Amino acid sequence: MEGSYKERRDSFYNQIDHFWDRLYGMEYALYDYIPLSNRQVAEVQQATQEAYSIFKKTNQLVRLAEEETFIQLGVPKQTLSLLKKETISFETVIGRFDFVDTKNGLKILEFNADTPTFIREVFEVNGKVANSFDCADPNEGEDEKIGENVRAAVNQLSDYLGLMEYPYVVFTAHKEDIEDRETLNYLMKSAKIPGAAFIPLDELIVNTGEREAGVYDQDGKKIDIVYRHTYPLEALVRDQTDDGYLIGEAFLQLVEHKKVGILNPPSAFLMQTKAMLAVIWGLHEANHPYFSDYDHQIIETYFLPTYLDEEPFVETGEKYVSKPIFGREGDTVRIKEFGRVIGEETHNTYDEFIKVFQKYVELPTAVVNTELGAKEMHLLIGSFVVGEKASAFGFRAGAAITDNLSYFLPCVVKGDT
Repeated sequence: MEGSYKERRDSFYNQIDHFWDRLYGMEYALYDYIPLSNRQVAEVQQATQEAYSIFKKTNQLVRLAEEETFIQLGVPKQTLSLLKKETISFETVIGRFDFVDTKNGLKILEFNADTPTFIREVFEVNGKVANSFDCADPNEGEDEKIGENVRAAVNQLSDYLGLMEYPYVVFTAHKEDIEDRETLNYLMKSAKIPGAAFIPLDELIVNTGEREAGVYDQDGKKIDIVYRHTYPLEALVRDQTDDGYLIGEAFLQLVEHKKVGILNPPSAFLMQTKAMLAVIWGLHEANHPYFSDYDHQIIETYFLPTYLDEEPFVETGEKYVSKPIFGREGDTVRIKEFGRVIGEETHNTYDEFIKVFQKYVELPTAVVNTELGAKEMHLLIGSFVVGEKASAFGFRAGAAITDNLSYFLPCVVKGDT
């Protein structure tokens, strides 16, 4: 393909319908790639699978805890009874780990178990980019697993709800957000669920009346399952109408009483709180017997020291990161040393939430091509779990703290070692 980088890039991405290759009027999806070996691909997949085993085991333990423990972990009170329920066999249908490739191997920054984005980029678009460069896609075949596991989750949730007929499933998101909207449309098309529909969040009707309690579409048809993949529960519990009606709490009451089901399941929300990282590290540091010797080895290999108090880092003088237990895109993340902020993302949207404090690790860098020329950028790996199995992964490229202005950088397989 001849022409400048911008011409080649635009020619390529213009062929992909309803994709957000530009965000906020700026380039988001790069027409370049980072080459990987088969060994590197296998390492990411192994890290993802083993890390997930620890999160699942910890989630099952925490679910049995007293309510006071949930409160200490920053979980909203309105969700407590819901989080103790096991609605499907998966702790999460689709979740995403964020890894940093350090000199000591892959390390977990967080696990977006409930509302991960970056799905269409790695499951669909990455392969198209790889093909255009005549390279192998490390995620080949993983797109089919998305549909299979969403259908499996819908079937399991239908059984939990006691439905006698095939469920009416609605995929929902904010219609004005192209990334959220088209991510849900992609999931819906992949799942191929008969009769499923995409309906914007503001068009769902919540009815709490005794006789016809439930969630309905604009035509008055009762919805059995709501797939709200990009709408987090911590936002949902605060949602209210213009006249002050707590519609989010009402919705969760309907979920608790089996008037409607939700995916991802409530267990995914519990796993998503970054306080789980502190729970895991605390059990590991105490050499707790709940974890096997092999579990402790996994934690030592992939997890970073993480606490609910910054004192351990203040005492040692190590650099560390302060981050809210619920938050996205680097928002409200601060790099600190001896209690002082030495670097931070400019937004503070999630400052009200409890913080965790995690050992700081430097993100590796690479020089990549952009419309503004070649740039050296920091790299973060987003690696997915689908149906509790390691799945597709990809790279974000940007600042030292990955934010919503970071690029999508495709990856390809080149070589066996």
